[in-house]
Amino acid sequence: MLRVTRMWTIMKFLLSFFLLLPLTLGAQVTYEGGDGPGKGKHVVFLASDHEYRAEESCPALARILSQHHGFKTTVLFGVDADGYIKPGASDVRGLEALGEADLLVIFARFLDLPDDQMKHVVDYVERGGPVVGLRTSSHAFKIAAGKTYSRFDFKYPGDDYKHGFGHQVLGNSWVGHYGKNHKQATRIQLLPAQKANPILRGVGDHAFCIAGAYVGKPDETFTVLTESQPLNGMTKTSPADPEKKPSPSTWTRHYEGKDGKKARVFHSTQGASQDLLDPNYRRLIINGIFWAIGLESEIKPEAKIDFVGAYNPTHFGFGHGVKRVKPADLADINSPLMPKK
Repeated sequence: MLRVTRMWTIMKFLLSFFLLLPLTLGAQVTYEGGDGPGKGKHVVFLASDHEYRAEESCPALARILSQHHGFKTTVLFGVDADGYIKPGASDVRGLEALGEADLLVIFARFLDLPDDQMKHVVDYVERGGPVVGLRTSSHAFKIAAGKTYSRFDFKYPGDDYKHGFGHQVLGNSWVGHYGKNHKQATRIQLLPAQKANPILRGVGDHAFCIAGAYVGKPDETFTVLTESQPLNGMTKTSPADPEKKPSPSTWTRHYEGKDGKKARVFHSTQGASQDLLDPNYRRLIINGIFWAIGLESEIKPEAKIDFVGAYNPTHFGFGHGVKRVKPADLADINSPLMPKK
């Protein structure tokens, strides 16, 4: 009897120990939230782009939301056959988490997921879940004609879902670079007419982003919050390019789910891991997440947006991702992003 009691005590200890740790399963990592305005809300990040280090931006944002604001956050990474994070990989395990998600934050490019994975994304959109899209998510999916979910392709020609996910949900499919990426950084400028918008609380008039500007083409469904001004150089003090007028870069809108339900969308054409180093830009994204999930009344200009753990982002570019990192390596909320191996 004593032996059984001792075993039960050990089992309870181990159970409580593991419940206190972030969960990792396959291609995902989950940071359990605590007290804060986000308590009881679950934010799921889909992170798999080739160039702008979504695998760094997304866990950085997830940790801020979890540690400082109480959200439960799950980050789903594209991985290779051995389970290592592979930027842009079309194998994103754990997407069933979207079934209980209160918000999808997507930072992806040219994904062609297996049908059993893609179905979870489609189900989420069809039920009208709110969406936050970053950078390349305007062209998140590249799916050949004739496949089950080819209508989500960024060039889908059919009138039933013209230009796919990017256009139908975020408002723009891929339009193009505005200026010379990797040679022209971007100044993000707030629109004076939107200063009272809750998403801009605590955000300074300008933010500096390393990634180049994208072309933004708003329509009547958009509320444009900021514009991108290409700079002639890659530093914060680089002068504005006189040949390039500002282009819309951050906006809100709504899309309709399958049953006609209107869902909130917040989209930023920036989002590279180095862009988050600017506190004004970082706050803009955190505020946008609060708005999209329906917590705009909780947006405080002084809310904490400090990074959790060491954050030393990799310079963006194709092939620049840190090699041989598994999601489990990021399970400790204070582990460095990214661990250098």
